[in-house]
Amino acid sequence: MLLKYRNDYEKVAMGLLSLIPDFKDIHQVNHQLEWYQQSDKRELFLYKNEFDNIVGIVGSENMEQYVLLRLIALTPQARGQQTSSKILTELMNIYPKKRLIGTLETTAIVEKWEREHGE
Repeated sequence: MLLKYRNDYEKVAMGLLSLIPDFKDIHQVNHQLEWYQQSDKRELFLYKNEFDNIVGIVGSENMEQYVLLRLIALTPQARGQQTSSKILTELMNIYPKKRLIGTLETTAIVEKWEREHGE
């Protein structure tokens, strides 16, 4: 289940963001959180699995016809369990009239999801 980011989740979000190689420094993690909060078009979601554990974070940017997947990070235990696919499916259920696209870093994840879902 996707949960929209709130300040209550700050420490969990920071931990998940630190799993991304580009965000190893606490200042980079804080900058990312601030960047998402500076625009209504950008959103962070936390992903809670079937055991009620938060195991992922996804960052998106909403455009007129697209949702841009900016980042996705999963705990080591959640990787390889179709978690990314579940997250992207839930994200697109939030924005059913838009198309999902990726950045240079996330395009492969989006393409794999599209192949699985016949998009």
